[in-house]
Amino acid sequence: MANLTTPDEGSNLRLNLRRTVILRWWLLAAAVIAVSSAPTLLDIGLPQLPMFAVVVLMAGFNAYVQWRTGTDEPVGAAELFGQLCVDLAALGILLYLSGGAANPLISFLLVPVAVAALSLPGSLTAAIALLAVGIYSLLTWQFLPLQVAGAERAARLHLAGMWLTFVVSAAMIAWFVARMTASIRERDDRLAAAREQALRDERVVALGALAAGAAHELGTPLATIAVIVGELQRDIRLDDEARRDLSVVMAQVDLCKGIISTLAERTGTRRPEHVQVVDARDWLEGLRARWHAMRPQAASRVLPAGGSGVPLIVTEATLEQALINLLNNAADASAADIEISLFWDRETLTILIVDGGPGFPAEVLHLGGRVPLPARNRGAGIGLLLAFSAIERLGGRIALDNPAGGGGRARIELPIAQDRGTTGAI
Repeated sequence: MANLTTPDEGSNLRLNLRRTVILRWWLLAAAVIAVSSAPTLLDIGLPQLPMFAVVVLMAGFNAYVQWRTGTDEPVGAAELFGQLCVDLAALGILLYLSGGAANPLISFLLVPVAVAALSLPGSLTAAIALLAVGIYSLLTWQFLPLQVAGAERAARLHLAGMWLTFVVSAAMIAWFVARMTASIRERDDRLAAAREQALRDERVVALGALAAGAAHELGTPLATIAVIVGELQRDIRLDDEARRDLSVVMAQVDLCKGIISTLAERTGTRRPEHVQVVDARDWLEGLRARWHAMRPQAASRVLPAGGSGVPLIVTEATLEQALINLLNNAADASAADIEISLFWDRETLTILIVDGGPGFPAEVLHLGGRVPLPARNRGAGIGLLLAFSAIERLGGRIALDNPAGGGGRARIELPIAQDRGTTGAI
């Protein structure tokens, strides 16, 4: 039978196969105890040699399956189906040697059926159920009778065996079902997270297309402004102060042109040629300098703490834009100095951006980075969504909170590309 399972289904089947191995060990241990103790404790004659032979063969088979689950080979539904058929056959032989359908342990035939119902497709589950029913039916007229002295004693032993079988079967099925339910919940959580990420990516792609269109449309008015400013600068009647102001305007126009050119080149798609591995400290200082060129009225400071061996990180244009968005949000929240800290360990680089404002609103803390928020939330809307998306694409994460000392804090964690020395901080 072809293995047509998806990677997630294969992972679930592997987990179920491991649980089946545990159940099989339990059943084999119970079989050893029953076969060993029945002749002495219960005075019931059993053909111990062939029964122990079946148990030994099944122990070897289960040891192989346990080794098999530790390999990287794919697991298919057909494999688990075959193993459950082997389990039913082994149980059938043991029951044939110990009274057939009259044996109160006959209900153990339901355990493989329960495993199949929770793990296999409907057609294979139906086949397992039919096989169990067939074995049960065959054992009603083909079996070796139990040797029990006295009809009354046989009835009491039968009732006690039925009780024991019910307890053991209930415990095994409950354990397996509980594990399966936990796996299903975990899978549903992963699917929900994947759907949420897909929705965020869809919004980011739409915003990227909008940004490309806006960049194209803004080119004309900026060119007009540049021409007018150039003509004014050539006016000999202007004083020095007016010329300095025009120089500032022209510098800002050139900066806007650069930003628009960058937007036109980016469509929200990460391209390998734009990915760089850079020194984390130099990258942050350069980014901060470029941001101050765009926001000259804003103030920030990097908290000094010493240290050496600054690591390398993987960066791209969207990551830089994400940090600029966060710095803009911090500058919009308060006119006080923005505190920037950089820490790292062997695997993660952490950047802290702390502003002196009133802190993030509850809506931003709850929904920030998941959906675009209204502009009234101090600028922490679309920019925050783009920042989350860009950093998560690089394998990092953002956490927002309001520290006890006041203000708002954004914590950015990025994977380290290479550690060039001892850990530290700046």
